[in-house]
Amino acid sequence: MNSPENNEKASVMTQADQHKTFSKEWWQSVWEQSVWTWVPRSAKEAGESIVRNFLLHWFPAKVTRRSLSWGYSLWLGTISATLFLILAVTGIILMFYYIPSVERAYWSIKDIEFAISFGWLLRSMHRMAAHLMVAVVFFHMVRVFLTGAYRSKTVEGANRTINWLVGVVLLLFTLLLSFTGYLLPWDQLAYWAITVGTNIAKAMPLIGDTIRYLLLGGNQIEQNTLIRFYVLHVVFLPALVLALVSYHMWRIRKDGGLACVDNLALKKRRETADVPATKTYSLLGIARGQRPSVVTSVVSDQDNTVNSSPYLIRRVFLVALLTFSITLTLSLAFRAPLEEPANPAVTPDVAKAPWYFLWLQELVADTSFKIGHYTLNGAFIGGILIPGILLILLAIWPFLDKTSPETIGRWFHPERKVQNLVFLAIVVAIIILVVIGTYMRGTFYNFYWPWETWPSTPVHF
Repeated sequence: MNSPENNEKASVMTQADQHKTFSKEWWQSVWEQSVWTWVPRSAKEAGESIVRNFLLHWFPAKVTRRSLSWGYSLWLGTISATLFLILAVTGIILMFYYIPSVERAYWSIKDIEFAISFGWLLRSMHRMAAHLMVAVVFFHMVRVFLTGAYRSKTVEGANRTINWLVGVVLLLFTLLLSFTGYLLPWDQLAYWAITVGTNIAKAMPLIGDTIRYLLLGGNQIEQNTLIRFYVLHVVFLPALVLALVSYHMWRIRKDGGLACVDNLALKKRRETADVPATKTYSLLGIARGQRPSVVTSVVSDQDNTVNSSPYLIRRVFLVALLTFSITLTLSLAFRAPLEEPANPAVTPDVAKAPWYFLWLQELVADTSFKIGHYTLNGAFIGGILIPGILLILLAIWPFLDKTSPETIGRWFHPERKVQNLVFLAIVVAIIILVVIGTYMRGTFYNFYWPWETWPSTPVHF
């Protein structure tokens, strides 16, 4: 027979089990409500997740399978955004320890390197992410050009040309962001790299001296220069890059997705009837034509599209994780350099611009020569004229490209063979000039083959 004591114990145990079960179910319910937008259980939840989750507003409800492929976009845009996030996080932490003063900047960097726990790793990750971002943004632009994704002739109302121009500006701002950060360690490498870079800008006709003066805050690299570069690097340029990246993403949504959607719509149109023209009523009257949403609906079927949540979200997370892992691994393998404190009185044997401007420095050296009694100014030709022409061509090329709509969103379309080859030749030439400037320019910027030894010269104080 059960005693009263046993019944009381059983009752207490039953209440404890019920409380435990309730607590477990409550936490499970809270967890499911928190994460359901990332792992929806139905097509309805997948659509609602984009609306209800603030972070997922970046993405459309559905994306084409072609947009998700590794081979089309190479995910260079996502990699660039991840690198920018790494730069922002590591940069904010480094700001707590860095002092933008000529007297203390170098020693604060030295404290970060040797006195602060894992400070060297933070600095290495910041520097490595900056270098990688320059390279990735550059190759992202190359990818867009080779796929003809800077045009939109199949969708009325879409304007990928605007996004191309935004991308060109983002590339310039990325270069400036890295360039302004180059001076902050205030060591010999940084000081003379900025000297070379600003001297190239000085060669610009009429306004060269003014631009250099504005950059330096005077005629020499000193405290005014350091504080200007610091403010540009940590406030002004990051804000502009963030604003342009946000617009860039919004513009992709506005244009109906990546350019491969245009190509898919053309193929679908041939298989079925043409997309009917639509009417949009507004205060300005009736707008007729095919809107991005209409063309997108042509390819929005089970064979071509998937829900952004979870398929796109998982792939974005995977790319971001791989980008972080590679950046961390490279940072562990290649620590950020720190040379002697900046000394304007001691000129190094080899004064070089940052690696992403070495092709300009090499052009300056290669285009400086004499014709009779006249000396050709390489700083103007190689540092201003040639890159200026290339930049103008980048900006206007979408308006000069007259190839058919079938070339949009396709890698190496035969119709674009000539312009792709010319573009690739320019890209390869720039890379070769960077390699020459990095590995084959030695003492006094003389040319040396890789197997030759650079002569050393005594340092005079």
